Amino acid sequence: VQLVESGGALVQAGGSLRLSCVTSGFSYDHYAVGWFRQAPGKQRELVASITRSGSTNYADSVKGRFTISRDNTKDTVFLQMNSLKPEDTAVYYCNANLSSPVMEYDYWGQGTQVTVSS
Repeated sequence: VQLVESGGALVQAGGSLRLSCVTSGFSYDHYAVGWFRQAPGKQRELVASITRSGSTNYADSVKGRFTISRDNTKDTVFLQMNSLKPEDTAVYYCNANLSSPVMEYDYWGQGTQVTVSS
């Protein structure tokens, strides 16, 4: 199983970035996928998620600025980030999750650094 993030960079406040997460080794289209982030000294938090059917969920802090999408033909999930703020600075992690009453599969990428300068 692999989840490989890319797209992180140093960007000025107000700028945009697009993160990608290419997955392999599991049945991607069966999983909900999402992006989490962790800033120094803080707990990892959910940024956005998207279900198998395409339903999305966003943290209040990114609503209206970030958009999550998935391409089930390429086993890839994206995070379009606009109007970036310094407080968006964090390591961003891709996650894939499959849960049922009898089992749970939870996979993580290694993370990609996003730094927003003021």
